Order: sequence, then structure tokens, then C-alpha cells
Amino acid sequence: MSDIKDPENTILLELKGGTVTIELLPDVAPEHSKRMKDLARAGAYDNVAFHRVIDGFMAQTGDVQHANMEKDYNPRMAGTGGSDLPDLPAEFSKLPHDRGTLGAARSQNPNSANSQFFINFNDNHFLNGQYTVYGRVISGMEHVDAITRGEPPANPDRMISVKVAADA
Repeated sequence: MSDIKDPENTILLELKGGTVTIELLPDVAPEHSKRMKDLARAGAYDNVAFHRVIDGFMAQTGDVQHANMEKDYNPRMAGTGGSDLPDLPAEFSKLPHDRGTLGAARSQNPNSANSQFFINFNDNHFLNGQYTVYGRVISGMEHVDAITRGEPPANPDRMISVKVAADA
């Protein structure tokens, strides 16, 4: 935990293999950073599946509406929902979609990001300027690399818990 500079803007994402520490970028994407903290604090991300995991590209999760086992998990619907909160306006920046960055998933509408996000396995610069970058993995990327692949995976990996480091 010694690499955490700002616990209020750090997310601890618990996966089956261990903890992924994510530094949020509120100076670049304040609304997206706040949304992730709000949903984490509400427990909305706990037990949510990685519903779209493409080798060499990214792992997507965060559909709090359709991808939680306690609720109505439906692999055909996972990835189509968000949260009960309103969609967010795009917060595009000059930050590149490098390996380990967090991007806001959305529909065709640039202002439709809500709760879903993806973590880039590789440098995916073709996404630059099209999806909001609002965080980066600062430790535990090996656990992200180990997420089960598939669209959707037959037995998807889940976010066991998601917490703001200041609350942990």
C-alpha cells in the first residue's frame, strides 16, 4: 500500500488472484472518477462479472444492472446496462489508452458512459480521444492479465470487491 499517494482517489479492486490498485485521475476526468468512487462505496461493483474480455485488447466489467450473480445475471444482457445514476458526459483528454489504463465503456453516444469500464491489456492507441481515460493500474496488473477471456466468458471472473482505499 506504500505506493498509494492519494487514498481518496485510489481504488482497490479485489480479483481471484489478488488486489489490483487503481489510481483515479480526478484532475483529468472528475465526473468519471467520482462515479467510480460512488458506486464502489455503494457496493454496486461487488461480485460483478467481467462480461467482455478480449485477449490482447481489454477486460470490460461494471454492468451493475445485469452482471451481478445475486441479481439477475444474464450473460446475454451483461454489457447492456449501467447503474441507476444518469449517464456521464464524455471527458476526453490527451491521455493515451496505454496498457493498464481504465477507460469508460459507452454506447455509440459519446455521452453515454455510466458504470461500465475496461482495463487495457495492451497499448490501444486507436481508442485515443474516443473513450474517457480516468484511471491507471499502479499495481496488480498480473491479476488483470489472468482474467478469463470470452465475449462473454462461459465462467466469468468477477470483481470480488471494489473499495476506495481511504475506506479500506
